[in-house]
Amino acid sequence: MAEEKSIMGGDNRLTKTTTRDDRSSADAERINKDGTALTMKERMAMIRNEWTQDVLPSPPKVDGWHFCWLSTTNSSDPIYKRMQKGYVPVMSKDLMGFTQSKVTEGEFEGVVSCNEMLLFKIEEEVYQDIMLYLHHELPMSEEEILKANAKPQGEDKDGQELGSIEGFNTLARKVPIPHFS
Repeated sequence: MAEEKSIMGGDNRLTKTTTRDDRSSADAERINKDGTALTMKERMAMIRNEWTQDVLPSPPKVDGWHFCWLSTTNSSDPIYKRMQKGYVPVMSKDLMGFTQSKVTEGEFEGVVSCNEMLLFKIEEEVYQDIMLYLHHELPMSEEEILKANAKPQGEDKDGQELGSIEGFNTLARKVPIPHFS
């Protein structure tokens, strides 16, 4: 009887005409060749976001300043060392929309905070200098050392170079100075 209604133009949504195989073949169109339901773009976005700290709120951009969250519990990177380098705490009263949430007394009273994390800022020019040194100049000097140590060690009895390592010829090449964000 249900088949008669669908033949006659009735509502056939309630009839059980599709099988499990029909549904899985429809799903197959949504699944990539490698068995995932993510596009390559979605997968790359997920990989890039895996190492971001989305738990902490992003402060607004302020010209001339770089903001970062510092931990009050990190013994290998204590806040007093950052302050010696020029980092200054961001006060709740100076940054509307951000409030302190836990630190209520002591030297960090009134600083924008999120659990044990405190918001600090440093002048953009100083930040760029620090990043240039740590993430450009130091790695380049390490590459120069590696390249110098990777020189061929002579030839074997068949005339083949000893100690030559493929790919080391691209080390310590001049690259443009990056801008860090």
